[in-house]
Amino acid sequence: MAVVDHAAVKQTVDEVWGSSIVPSLSELIRVPALSPAFDEDWANSGHLDAAVAHVRDWIAARDIEGAELEVVRLPGRTPLLLVDVPADGGAADETVLLYGHLDKQPPVGGWSEGLGPWTPVVRDGRLYGRGSADDGYAGYAAITAIEAVRANGGAHSRCVVLLETGEESGSPDLPAYLEHLADKLGAVSLVVCLDSGGGDYERLWLTTSLRGMAGLDIKVQVLDAGQHSGIVSGIVPSTFRILRRLLDRVEDSATGEILLPELNAEIPANRAAETRAAVEAVPGMVRAAAALSEGVRPVTDDEVELALNSTWRPTLSVIGADGLPLPADAGNVLRPHTTLSLSFRLPPTADAVAAQHAVEKALTTDVPYGAKVTIENAEAGPGWNAPDTAPWLGAALDAVSDDVFGNGWRTMGLGGSIPFMGLLHSVYPDAQFVVTGALGPDSNAHVPDESLQLEYAAKVTTAVAVILDAHARK
Repeated sequence: MAVVDHAAVKQTVDEVWGSSIVPSLSELIRVPALSPAFDEDWANSGHLDAAVAHVRDWIAARDIEGAELEVVRLPGRTPLLLVDVPADGGAADETVLLYGHLDKQPPVGGWSEGLGPWTPVVRDGRLYGRGSADDGYAGYAAITAIEAVRANGGAHSRCVVLLETGEESGSPDLPAYLEHLADKLGAVSLVVCLDSGGGDYERLWLTTSLRGMAGLDIKVQVLDAGQHSGIVSGIVPSTFRILRRLLDRVEDSATGEILLPELNAEIPANRAAETRAAVEAVPGMVRAAAALSEGVRPVTDDEVELALNSTWRPTLSVIGADGLPLPADAGNVLRPHTTLSLSFRLPPTADAVAAQHAVEKALTTDVPYGAKVTIENAEAGPGWNAPDTAPWLGAALDAVSDDVFGNGWRTMGLGGSIPFMGLLHSVYPDAQFVVTGALGPDSNAHVPDESLQLEYAAKVTTAVAVILDAHARK
């Protein structure tokens, strides 16, 4: 079986992107399909259903021979779009699972003039709008890759495209769907996730690890109601000071080091080496990812260490607070309670549940002054560390890098979390994983001016097509 013609595949992909994907993806941007965490009334608002219906209609109109489309709905859970494409020249008894999501982050304010979250705008080769790069394009890219393989004499095994609508909320419904669809998915030997990206637009990037996460809200209470600080301060301990002491058990405030062993893990030698190679390929990319205020320095000047900090070392972020009035509203009152929302990013190989339990124990044992501590909204999600790259996959990545990108592919960890990957790896431990995507510099996922670099997205689509063909020939 001959290798599919990469130039022909690229031409097909480029044509579909220009003539069909961009117009349809633009209309998808107009749908305010907020993830359930940001729209409690999602079932009644219908925006998630509208996003699924829009993409389903586009795929159906592509008229891929043998493809079966199904909107799967488990009671009380967000909808899921499943597209089952039979093998064409490849194995029918193993599955390639191609993953993306259709739910979106909130719009947030501060978009540049002429841009908006629900207003698609093509400017300087980018498509602006919420959900363009994260991750609305994924289903279009997956289907187009399959089409391009078929149109140019290539081969692919059975492909299942799975588009969920709860990823931005931590994919709470996916375990139930995976269990429900286990027989239908069959033997998954390759997973392609298009919800990631890389350090530049000059090469293909593969994500080889994802951090896990743990989080909770901690409330410290010392009074039933606030009292005059001039009367009771020095008698009643400050809840803020108690929280400072409790957090000192978990984090070294001078360095940011996380002190609990359950939240730490050894960095594998191959991941450290690939991090160095990525930084050497694109110097400055790690520092450029953070828009520091003028005069502010990063935690170290060593960019490799910065990258490892953000991909393999645990961190704590205080992401919310309650019990603290705005300065303009603050009186001389010793407040009765303080609540902080704590978010921990964990090494990919750490046990997230054990980490969460360790944090809870540290924060609730032998509390200073016997203050009342309440833990709420505790959650934990696993990280993921990719298996070694199979020879057939490495050869395909080399070939598409030469023919399409003109630069060698690179791998790197990602500091964020995609819970689905850890879950899939546990269910399909022998599968190969291609976690990639079009998110790159200035994509602005989750913040104002989100955009998709269209030329790069088309190249990533071509890469997926080449990988599908190589998988069928392995």
